[in-house]
Amino acid sequence: MKTINYYVLILMLSVFLVSTVSAQAVLFDFDNAPLYTSLPIYQTSGGITAHLSATGQGYSIQSANVLGFTPPGFSGHIIYPNSIYLADLLIHFDHTLTDFSIMYCVQELGCDNSATMKVSAYMNGSYVGFNTRTATFPGTWPVDTLRCSFAQGFDSVVVHYYLPPPTCQDYGTIFLADNMIVTPYNVTNISEGKIPEFYALSQNYPNPFNPTTKIDFAIRNNGFVSLKIFDILGREVRQLVNETKNAGVYSVEFNASEFASGVYLYRLESNGFVDVKRMMLIK
Repeated sequence: MKTINYYVLILMLSVFLVSTVSAQAVLFDFDNAPLYTSLPIYQTSGGITAHLSATGQGYSIQSANVLGFTPPGFSGHIIYPNSIYLADLLIHFDHTLTDFSIMYCVQELGCDNSATMKVSAYMNGSYVGFNTRTATFPGTWPVDTLRCSFAQGFDSVVVHYYLPPPTCQDYGTIFLADNMIVTPYNVTNISEGKIPEFYALSQNYPNPFNPTTKIDFAIRNNGFVSLKIFDILGREVRQLVNETKNAGVYSVEFNASEFASGVYLYRLESNGFVDVKRMMLIK
C-alpha cells in the first residue's frame, strides 16, 4: 500500500489531536497561542485550522491585561497591534465556513461615538461580501463583535479598521481582538441537484461508527476526484473514489468491518482542493 507524504501526514496528525468538526460554532480563544509571538501563526480548534497574518507592522499575542486593564469579555491571550499604525488582520481557514465573528476593542478615549470596523470574506481568493460594525456603547476602549455570514461559504477574511469615529478626536486606528467564533459549512445543506459553488468535505456520519459510515463531499467543477482512507500512521488502507466526476454533491459509504477499532483519516482531493478529516471506529 502507498504511504502518504510527510507533509500530509503532519497535517493529518494535527487533525487527530483536535475534536471532530461538525456544523456547530467553533471558538478560537487564542489562549494556547505562544505569548509575545508576532503573527503569522497557526491556531487549531474543533478540527479547524486558522492561519493568522497581518499587513503593516502586524499583530502579536499578548496578555489580555497588557494595557493595564482587561477589556470586558477579553481574557487569557489576545491579538494585539504591534504599532500605532493601521494594520489589517488576515485569517485563512482550512475549511469552508458560513459564519464568522470576532470580538474587538478599538482605541478611543472618552468618545461619544466609535469607529467602524469591517470584515470582508473571500472564497479561494474571490470576493464574497462584507459586513461592518460600530460599537454599540462608545467611550474608552469600547468592545463589540464584528460578524459576517454567507450561505455560499468562504474560507478567508480580512478584518479592517474601516472608518474613524465621526466626531471624536482622541482615537487611534488600532484594535485588539479575541474570541473568534466560526461555523463550518455542512455539505448536506446543499439542495439536491444543485451545483455547489465550492469544494467541501463533510464530517462522516455517524461518528464514531461501527462498521459503516457515510462521507459527503461537494465538487464545484468536473474533474478527477480522489477519496482515500488512511490509518493514524498515514498508511493508505482503502481507496473509496478514484475517478472523474461531474460537479455535484456525493455521498460514499465506508465499510470498516475488516479494520480494527481506532482513529482513521480520510482525504479528498480534486482540482487542487485538498481536505483531511478524522473518524473513529469503535467495535
